[in-house]
Amino acid sequence: MGVMELLGVDKLIKFGRIIKQIGGVRAALKKRYLMDVTRAGTLVGEDKFGNKYYEDNSYFVPRNRWVEFPEKVIIGSGFGADFYVRRQALMLQVWLDYDASQVPPEWHRWLHHITDDTPTQKPPQNEKWVMQHEENLSIFEDKKYIPYSTTRTKIQAWQPGQKKQQ
Repeated sequence: MGVMELLGVDKLIKFGRIIKQIGGVRAALKKRYLMDVTRAGTLVGEDKFGNKYYEDNSYFVPRNRWVEFPEKVIIGSGFGADFYVRRQALMLQVWLDYDASQVPPEWHRWLHHITDDTPTQKPPQNEKWVMQHEENLSIFEDKKYIPYSTTRTKIQAWQPGQKKQQ
């Protein structure tokens, strides 16, 4: 064990390399805020939703692969004729409202070590019975599913200016 390791200088040098690779102190602080950890790895691929997938094998196995979600997400994955016209209207600011349903199944396999081949290396077979992946939209208030109910409410709201019903 050398003096550099004893004083922890090697850790500072590694941290400096990570900050440089991320893109500076400001970008490192932002990543730290979003992910609770400051780490950099090799970019393995990107999916159609804008998620970026990284790998760094210097970390232990469950933590060596991760995803970074984009700050803006396109709602609705249909690629119709007018998709690119509507694209700006469909982009939503996500910031901290990301969840695991934003990761498509083919990248989920790689992320959870089910396979070592990324979808860019070995694309999955598109069967005709497979549905198009769509994220869980319940985090957006206007896209949330609210079931219809036939049950009467147990209380009636008071409306001012109405006479009492008998």
